[in-house]
Amino acid sequence: MPIMYKSPSSRILGGNGMLYATIGFASFLVFLYMSFGDLWFNLHGRTNFSFVKRNGTQFIVDGRPFYFNGWNSYWMMDHAVDESRRPRIREMLQTGAKMGLTVCRTWAFNDGAYNALQISPGRFDEKVFRALDYVIAEANQQGIRLILSLVNNLQAYGGKTQYVKWAWEEGVALSSSNDSFFYDPSIRHYFKNYVKTVLTRKNTITGIEYRDDPTIFAWELINEPRCLTDPSGDTLQDWIEEMSYFVKSIDRNHLLTVGLEGFYGPKNSKRLSFNPEFWAADLGSDFTRNSMISTIDFASVHIYPDHWSHVQNFEYNLRFVSKWMISHIEDGDKDLKKPIMFTEFGLSNEDLDFDPSLRERFYKVILDISYKSAKRNKSGAGTLVWQFLVEGMEEFNDEFGIVPWKRPSTYQLFTEQSCRLARIQGALPSQEKHLKKLCGQR
Repeated sequence: MPIMYKSPSSRILGGNGMLYATIGFASFLVFLYMSFGDLWFNLHGRTNFSFVKRNGTQFIVDGRPFYFNGWNSYWMMDHAVDESRRPRIREMLQTGAKMGLTVCRTWAFNDGAYNALQISPGRFDEKVFRALDYVIAEANQQGIRLILSLVNNLQAYGGKTQYVKWAWEEGVALSSSNDSFFYDPSIRHYFKNYVKTVLTRKNTITGIEYRDDPTIFAWELINEPRCLTDPSGDTLQDWIEEMSYFVKSIDRNHLLTVGLEGFYGPKNSKRLSFNPEFWAADLGSDFTRNSMISTIDFASVHIYPDHWSHVQNFEYNLRFVSKWMISHIEDGDKDLKKPIMFTEFGLSNEDLDFDPSLRERFYKVILDISYKSAKRNKSGAGTLVWQFLVEGMEEFNDEFGIVPWKRPSTYQLFTEQSCRLARIQGALPSQEKHLKKLCGQR
């Protein structure tokens, strides 16, 4: 980048050798930064992560089992588009690190909506991509690994509905059904192009392609997939197989999951005993079948008993949570031979009997089961609460969101979980500073 200097008079030009030397040196510094900015980032504050691997039913980091405590903040990329709001992303990631948390799940999609990453098929907003660059770079600096979801089954942030709309507008759609996302060849092509663009993106801050960045724990194909028009599950199964193979053909470094809620399908013997209600078997997904695919590295499960059941009784819901989690951990240990991650769990503040103390009891049941799995080297690998925010973010909140430090007893639940896991497996290098302070007080 040349630096222009225009002297106001020939008199000044006569004695400004020092000034020219200063400007020349400044130009040299600018050249160095533009050429080697990513190297500067690597040498100043970058966490030296290794890729998370899988060995049977366990995640492995640096040769040892990795059980984790984490959270969801879906809003990070969208929030980071406005640079004045980026301190909130840093605050959230710093708070997570101080709590001993190691993994955050967030959206790596926004299709056709406000602050869209993908404006239309194959067209991307560089400003939004740079916001995602920032989220990944900042997570690394705070010692947090990310799980990045690639599309939404729901309409929020575009989702599969937006893909179908694009195909319809271009006159190539087979159907106006949202579920044509899973079987329409044109839409499959749109999604593959999106996936390839994201995975091969070179981060403008770190200089590292996403597929080569160990800050990313894993990719998630789709958040909460359902295909109601084919309850047999064949349509969704075909889509998962095709897309998971495609992801692996581009990125062999990262782990991959589907993004399932955990429901058992119509041919699964567990559907009557463990699904929340009969409807859950007819959503076109099947936890065991979908997760068995060889290119899927681990299985995901969500936990929302008060939304899933007509029985609005807190004690009933707690019993369901225990059965639901234990059943899926057994699936991981015995059938899938893969880790199980509880990627969302929450209790609504709109429940008639809601009280923050009940939500804490709900959290504790989940964290305790996860801890016992870790202690026994079982497949239950970790939990991600839905969702954490910082103060002043009401427009991004929902009936499940919390600011973790506003209620000390809730904050303590999650920090104690971090300490319990550290006692089992030791602290990761990125955790040591925070856990020494956090757990040394207990």
